[in-house]
Amino acid sequence: MVDKDSGKNFGGATRYVLDEELAKIVNISMALEMPLLLKGEPGTGKTMLAHAVAESLKMPLIVLNVKSSMKLIDALYQYDTLTRLNDSRFGDSSRDVSNIEEYIKMGKIGQAFTSDARTVLLLDEIDKADTDFQDDMLDVLDQMEFDIIEIDKIVSAKTRPVIIITSNAKKDLSDPFLGRCNFHHIAFPDPDMMRRIIRVHFPELNNDLMDKSISAFYRVRQLDGIEKKPATRELINWIRALTADPDFKPKQLAKGDLPYLGVLFKKSPDYARAQAAVNGRRLN
Repeated sequence: MVDKDSGKNFGGATRYVLDEELAKIVNISMALEMPLLLKGEPGTGKTMLAHAVAESLKMPLIVLNVKSSMKLIDALYQYDTLTRLNDSRFGDSSRDVSNIEEYIKMGKIGQAFTSDARTVLLLDEIDKADTDFQDDMLDVLDQMEFDIIEIDKIVSAKTRPVIIITSNAKKDLSDPFLGRCNFHHIAFPDPDMMRRIIRVHFPELNNDLMDKSISAFYRVRQLDGIEKKPATRELINWIRALTADPDFKPKQLAKGDLPYLGVLFKKSPDYARAQAAVNGRRLN
């Protein structure tokens, strides 16, 4: 029997800055018992939203990191045939070799179904999987049950998990998949939203450093030819680096002198372009 927990609403978490529209779609998805599909460029907080929901609602978080080679059965359960073979050979285990169920281990979706407590189930980067995986997975999540073929047993969810699905839009998702989810696109934060985010992470940060670092950050994001633009987490780490340097002065940023570019840019061509811009002082 699926247990409904409609008494809890998500209103944000200690280190997650939430806009009103996103809060509404999270809460309506829980009320309608539908998966929430999140799209947006890397670094916009898609994955962290699941952590924030789990923290806010005091639910366990189970994360399935989707891989291109993953089969749905791996997300449901695994039958450990190797351990059973070893047990039958050596006979030094407390397990009953004749009982196959003792060798069944739940995958991430199986763990969410069999958990006594309601969980937040994060299916991260679903666009890496093929279409069959996506559609078959949503069949399981709709029905809230799956079959363990080896023992002819149906596993039904004890409680319906809060399901959050992320996509980096590297591959189109099927129409049936999209039709069975609620959807929200998380845009990259504008400077005002970014200030709110940074203030959460650095409550005591000097306003001058905050303004100058955020301004410099958006300038380097706009450089031509950058393949992997720095995201929010890079800005946070960059500010950590700047504040850890006793010789750094915020006025350097206003002059276009941007130290520690390796914190912002992780690919060699991007780093080279940014370094050339800094050397040419084209960032002030």
